[in-house]
Amino acid sequence: MIYEIGETAGKVWQVLNDNGESTFVKVKKKVVGSTELLHQAIGWLAREDKVTISKEGSSIKLSLK
Repeated sequence: MIYEIGETAGKVWQVLNDNGESTFVKVKKKVVGSTELLHQAIGWLAREDKVTISKEGSSIKLSLK
């Protein structure tokens, strides 16, 4: 399970690196996996201080630090 989270975190990082700031929905469309796994991967990146998470209206925005 830890391997899957780390692998998904790498995919999320790559999506943000390639596309810049994105909404959670856009990242979810590009990263295959469950919503739970995506949440864990984003949490991993946040704990490692690699991403910024913000809320604009009803959207969650993600960007690399």
